[in-house]
Amino acid sequence: MHVHRTPGGPETGPAPRTGGLAEVERLLTGRDVAVLSGAGLSTESGIPDYRGATGSRRRHTPMTYQEFAASEQGRRRYWARSHVGWQAIARAEPNAGHRAVEGLRRSGFVSAVITQNVDGLHRAAGTLGAVELHGGLDRVVCLGCGRRSSRADLDLRLHALNGSLVVPGAALNPDGDVQLPDALVEAFRVAPCEACGGVLKPDVVFFGESVPKPRVQQCYDLVDAARALLVLGSSLTVMSGLRFVRHAARAGKPVAIVNQGATRGDEYATTTLSLPLGTTLTTLLEQLTAP
Repeated sequence: MHVHRTPGGPETGPAPRTGGLAEVERLLTGRDVAVLSGAGLSTESGIPDYRGATGSRRRHTPMTYQEFAASEQGRRRYWARSHVGWQAIARAEPNAGHRAVEGLRRSGFVSAVITQNVDGLHRAAGTLGAVELHGGLDRVVCLGCGRRSSRADLDLRLHALNGSLVVPGAALNPDGDVQLPDALVEAFRVAPCEACGGVLKPDVVFFGESVPKPRVQQCYDLVDAARALLVLGSSLTVMSGLRFVRHAARAGKPVAIVNQGATRGDEYATTTLSLPLGTTLTTLLEQLTAP
């Protein structure tokens, strides 16, 4: 395998090259492939991504952990916007891509699934063991006592406090919130922890917050145990996902990336493919499981 190096620099992984569907199929045929999925896998379920064709990053600044933890006003804005956006997240269903990943896992081609998504759609498709790197929007954690509870239960409490907030035409953001008029935000009442009265936070990793170290190590272990890594629908712009691509490449493992558009990890990939994920993954599953 050819190794790509920068002049005077360290080894960075296999030289990148654009491949075809047949190359990804051959990779999966060898089995024991770990999957790393990103927001691009969920766009066909109606959830936009940050940077792709449906990306909202240019018009939307996500909540940071620092602002959420330090500012009551920031928490009110987050929960008001998230309360409205949660309705769309809760209604979202797994698409053909999620179902194909689960089919590949059940058939033994995929050994593990790591997702950067917080929408729970891998679980909904049956991949119960998927590692949710950034947590899940369907859970809530108290910053005071650490108690975890259901987002559905919190939703009922927020409805009781604020009624039904309907904002026609509000566009869903990738992290599950929507833009709201300032007047609605200012009037919104936030529910405290039922156990200790503390601050409730969605059980997700905000921007500016670190992924728990045991979870990161679990993902490294899954990549180590795999023969190859397949990245699906991630621009790999943030280090939380890119580190696993770098780790696999340093270990000499093949890395294939299927994403609509270039990614920050392309230089580490043995194969890159720009195609819609739902139809592409469904085709791969059909070809690999055909009698």
